[in-house]
Amino acid sequence: MPSGEAFTAEQEREISKACAIATSETGIHHSVYVGSVEGEVRDHAERLHAALGKRAANAVLVYVAPGERQLEIVTGKSCARRVTDRSCALAALSMTTAFSGGNLVGGIVTGVRMLSESAGRELTPAH
Repeated sequence: MPSGEAFTAEQEREISKACAIATSETGIHHSVYVGSVEGEVRDHAERLHAALGKRAANAVLVYVAPGERQLEIVTGKSCARRVTDRSCALAALSMTTAFSGGNLVGGIVTGVRMLSESAGRELTPAH
């Protein structure tokens, strides 16, 4: 998550911790970007997701543009079966509900947790 004036250091740590736990538990890279939209929101979110490089195929990006009241969730190709459109829609609904109540950080953290829970734990091959 890029730092900015919108969050305190503690709030940034809370969001970063939620992403780290989700990544650790699922094996899917979770990231959050909060900032203004450049062009179409979906296109911008997909560009940010692609900028994850090699991690993009197995990554989830939550993009929040508070000033524009926009939210996008982008999933990589290799994790799309575990992070379904339905689970993204439910997480988005939960996040926007929290946002409308003025809880930006709590909404983001809850959304990341919901995406992680829907993906489930990383499957480890049997030996």
